[in-house]
Order: sequence, then C-alpha cells, then structure tokens
Amino acid sequence: MNTTVSLIQPYLFFEGRCEEAMEFYKSALGAEVQFMMRYKESPEPPPPGCAPVDGNKIMHAQIRIGQTVLMASDGRCEGEAKFDGFSLSVSLPTEADVDRVFNALADGGQPLMPLAKTFFSARFGMVHDRFGVMWMVLVTPPEHPQK
Repeated sequence: MNTTVSLIQPYLFFEGRCEEAMEFYKSALGAEVQFMMRYKESPEPPPPGCAPVDGNKIMHAQIRIGQTVLMASDGRCEGEAKFDGFSLSVSLPTEADVDRVFNALADGGQPLMPLAKTFFSARFGMVHDRFGVMWMVLVTPPEHPQK
C-alpha cells in the first residue's frame, strides 16, 4: 500500500465539558482557541443520534498549543469522558516552565508521577488533568546525534 499521511491530530471528546476544557487549556497551557462552533450554528443539521439535545454544546473546536493543533468536541454528551490508552506529551524549554505547566494541569486533577529528574529529561512528570486527560510534561530533551 502506498499511502502518504500528511498529518495526525488528536481529537478529544469531552462529553459536555468542551468549552470548560478549552478555557482551562488557555490558562494552563497558553492555548489559543482558533475555532469554536456550537451545534446550533451548524449549516446542516447533524445526522440523527449524533448530537446532544443542547444546541449550545460545542460541535467542533480547534486550539493551538505551541506548534500543535488539538481538536475537540462535546460529542453526544452521553456521560463522562473517558481518555484511556493514550497520553498527551508537552515539551517545554526549562524546568521552571515544566513546574508551572505541571502544577496548572494538576489543579483539580491528579498527579500520577511527581516531577523528577530522569535519564531522558532534566524534569519529567505525569498528571491526569481535571477532565481525565493524561499529560506527560518534560523539559525538551537535547538533540542526540544520529549514529
């Protein structure tokens, strides 16, 4: 198979808390909201069973964090969001930046691995934020020459 993939982007479904999450990531990570559309603003009605009852919920949002664009939605608002089996990793230039971002993400969340020096980073930690998204926060590793 000859397939050329141009881009893979995370798309998170917050089951009714998308707007709250976007505001949280603005303050915790300096995210910039690039686009946000509510279900009631859609030019076409969503297919049956694909939208929540509340038209004010977010159909699609895009935020930029550093060089990455995260996409998000409220989904169908059918319960609690489940973010299992993956983690988002954020690399920062200094230990002070790592401390600040880790602590911001931990506010209302749950640290999983406290910040510490590791063999691959001067500062590394893991945290579930208040929405249940797992983050790995680390100092940007130095470039290693190819052997």
